[in-house]
Amino acid sequence: MKAIWYEKLGTASDVLQYGDMPHPEPAAGEVRVKIAVSGVNPIDVKRRQGGRGSMTAPRVVPHFDGAGTIDAIGEGVKQRSVGQRVWIYGAQWQRDFGTAAEFVTLPADLTRALPDNCSFAEGACLGIPALTAYRSVLVNGPVAGKTLLITGGAGAVGRYAIQFAKLSGASIISTVSSDEKVELATSAGADYVLNYRTENVADRIKHITAGEGVDQIVEVEFGGNLATSVDILKTGGSLVSYASQASPEPVLPFYEMMYKSLSVHLVLTFGTPAAALEESLAAINGWLVSGKLSHTIGYKFPLSETVAAHEAVEQGTLGKVLINVSEAVL
Repeated sequence: MKAIWYEKLGTASDVLQYGDMPHPEPAAGEVRVKIAVSGVNPIDVKRRQGGRGSMTAPRVVPHFDGAGTIDAIGEGVKQRSVGQRVWIYGAQWQRDFGTAAEFVTLPADLTRALPDNCSFAEGACLGIPALTAYRSVLVNGPVAGKTLLITGGAGAVGRYAIQFAKLSGASIISTVSSDEKVELATSAGADYVLNYRTENVADRIKHITAGEGVDQIVEVEFGGNLATSVDILKTGGSLVSYASQASPEPVLPFYEMMYKSLSVHLVLTFGTPAAALEESLAAINGWLVSGKLSHTIGYKFPLSETVAAHEAVEQGTLGKVLINVSEAVL
C-alpha cells in the first residue's frame, strides 16, 4: 500500500517520505480502515517538526483524523462491520501509525459511523477540531441562555464551537482577524463578530453585554488574550482554552482572577473522561445525521503531495487541509 512517513524530525520537504508499506492487519479489538481522506491538523505539523517531543518510533505515519471504510475486523470487535463508513479521531494518539496511508489499523473505539449524508471529506474534518470544540463549549455543563465569547471563530475549532454553542442555546460573540473570516464566523451562527485588528474587543463586548461581560470564553490564545479575558468575564465566569501558542508560559493575575471567582479549564481531546467523550461523540453524530453542521474545507491534495499539505497548514490556510488518499475521491 502507499503511505507517508518520516524517520526523523524536521521540515516537511526534508523528512516526509512517500512510498510502499505492507498492509497492516487488525489485532484483537481493532479494525482496519481503507482510508478515503486523511485530515491534517496543526498538531500533525508540530509533531513532525519536533514541537511535541522527540521521535517515539523509528518510523511514524502521521495524522490523527480521517474517514474511510472498514474492510477488516479483529477478534472481539462488536458494533462495527465490514463495509461500514466511518470517521476517525485520535488515530495517532500514543501510536505511531496514523491516517496518512491507504489502510490503517486502530482500536475500534477510535471510529464512529459516518452518516450517509456526510462525505468522506466532511468526516475527515471532524476528529480533533470537533471534539475539542464540543468539550470547550460544554465542559461546564449546559450553556443555554448564557453568553459565550469564542475567539478565532473562523478556525477549525472555533467554527465548530460556534455551531455547538448555538445548537445548545447560547448567545455568541466571536473574534476574527479579517473581513473574510467575519463571514465564516457569521455563517456558523455567531450573533456578533468582531475584527480584533480594527476594533477594541473589550470595549465592544462591554457595549454588547450592557457592561455585564460574558459567562464563558472559548479561547484559542490563552496567554496572549489573558488580560482581555479577565476584564470581560463576569464574576463567576469561566475561561476555557485549548491553545496558547503566542504565550506558552503565561503569568496569571492570580488575585484579580480570584476576586472575580473565575475558573480555568484547559482542554485536550485525548484527556477527556470516557463518559464525557461518549457524550461528545453522540452529540456530534446526532447533529451530523440531522444535517445541522457545516464544515470548512480548505485545500485538498493527493497523498503523494502531503509535503504541500503540511506547508499549507504551516501557512495558516483557512479550512481543514485534506489528503485524498483514495483515487475514487480525487
